[in-house]
Amino acid sequence: MAKSKLVKANQKIADKVVGGYKKIENGAVGGYKKMEESVVGKYKEIEDSFVDQFLTKDGETVEEAKMRLEEEQEQRREQREKNIKEAGHHYEK
Repeated sequence: MAKSKLVKANQKIADKVVGGYKKIENGAVGGYKKMEESVVGKYKEIEDSFVDQFLTKDGETVEEAKMRLEEEQEQRREQREKNIKEAGHHYEK
């Protein structure tokens, strides 16, 4: 009987400790997520503003400009890799 009371009391304590921990964890994680969303949102606003002001062409939307810039970056990357391979080929002779 005494063992049973001890087990029940121990379980109550464990439940309260776990509950308190979860509240703290949820508060910390929730706060972090809000901060992250705020920072990322502000970054995207600044990025869009920069692209709109300096990188769009006449009649081009910000999204179209971003897609064009990504394609141009990919083309430069492919050209650079091709140049590296060709340069390596010249040294092998």
